[in-house]
Amino acid sequence: MKSEVSVTFKDAAPVRINLEHAEPMTAEAARAWLDQQFTELECEPLRLTGKLLNADKVLLVARAVGPSGFADPEWAQQFGRCASAALGRPVVHVDVPGASVGY
Repeated sequence: MKSEVSVTFKDAAPVRINLEHAEPMTAEAARAWLDQQFTELECEPLRLTGKLLNADKVLLVARAVGPSGFADPEWAQQFGRCASAALGRPVVHVDVPGASVGY
């Protein structure tokens, strides 16, 4: 079964993270890593209510780190594993300019 996370940025080639042979992780561990990145990158919630969905965290972390962050293969692989596990989907597409996460 295909397992991949792709991230699209404006004026940059899409980043494709192949997870076919990646070690699975728990949703809890994935959410903890995303929470840590969200805090370290000083991301802000999208909604005025402050409610933050897992998809929001994935999108905002990708936006904050930008294409240069995905140039680090270890970080990119970890992001891919965490995005897939936190969202419970084997295929995830993060469209940063469009502010959307699709499955």
